[in-house]
Amino acid sequence: MSLMTLPKRLTVILSIFSFVLLTFMVSSCDQKEEGVSDAKKTEAMPSGGTLESIKSAGVIKVGVNGGVHGFSAPDADGVWKGLDVDTARAIAVAVFGDYKDRLKYVPLTAVQRFTALQSGEIDVLTRNCTQTLSRDTALGLDFTQVNYYDGQGFMVPKKLSVKSAKQLSGATICVLPGTTTELNAADYFRTNGLSWKPVVIENTTELSKTFFAGRCDVITSDISQLAGIRSGAPDPGKYMILPEVISKEPLAPAVRHGDNQWKDVVNYAVLALIAAEELGISSTNADQMMSSKDPKVQRFLGVIPGNGKALGLDEKWAYNIIKQVGNYGEIFERNVGPKTPVGLPRGLNALWTNGGLMYAPPFK
Repeated sequence: MSLMTLPKRLTVILSIFSFVLLTFMVSSCDQKEEGVSDAKKTEAMPSGGTLESIKSAGVIKVGVNGGVHGFSAPDADGVWKGLDVDTARAIAVAVFGDYKDRLKYVPLTAVQRFTALQSGEIDVLTRNCTQTLSRDTALGLDFTQVNYYDGQGFMVPKKLSVKSAKQLSGATICVLPGTTTELNAADYFRTNGLSWKPVVIENTTELSKTFFAGRCDVITSDISQLAGIRSGAPDPGKYMILPEVISKEPLAPAVRHGDNQWKDVVNYAVLALIAAEELGISSTNADQMMSSKDPKVQRFLGVIPGNGKALGLDEKWAYNIIKQVGNYGEIFERNVGPKTPVGLPRGLNALWTNGGLMYAPPFK
């Protein structure tokens, strides 16, 4: 090898190395710029969301039970009524300013309800649904403010002469599948060393018919649902709800996980019902209260603006809800209260100032 050949080879090698290094640096810069560009594109993409889709469609698709008197069921004229129905109406009023022709009720069984929400068949679920950790996480749901605090119980024909759930060993018990009810019952009987024979019926209406036909000794569900079922019995006086409450059942509307704006709208629509009762605002005095000098009332009713803009709603959204649907106390009393066939006391669903759990955060 000549002395002249070595420098030439080194020169070639260095040239190749410099070319590779330059190519790598350019490539890295290009990748970085593409990353920034993609991020900017992502930030610029419209979020869409349920609220905008609903406004565009002009209707809210709401999942309901369809077979529980006092909560969600059509009356003899086909008009939907109940505490869960009024909750849906409050949501519609918040969005549209009224609820007439703004709600599409979709009756769902306990097995169908979560799939319907996940798939987009419905926009919100107001169907006596219990908030649990697994539903909040594994099922991709977000629960909003509780609209009824409940617990599970048992209902029996009085002719059985049963006074306590601990006397039910060996009984056949009607129960809905795919619910916390089924698991709670199994836990209760196992814990107390009792045997039971579940009769699993998917549909609430058919479950009731099966019980009233005598094909099971007992029916178990949330106490509010048992009271609703009893009110539709041929002779309600023949049935009694046993004193044991075997679980906690916070019943709340649910939306799909990840859409925070829509969750906020549903959440605060329910909270507005509670806040109005706290503030002494009702469907009968809402107009008069618009002249109140109380800043809390002014902010709530939209006289002092801000809350509507924060939610993407009209500033009078809360006023419209209370004027058209009423406050929580009004809704409770006309649907499930002591003077209705369902006949439930306020109990845990009284305002916090009256020993209950109903409590709304400040509207400001």
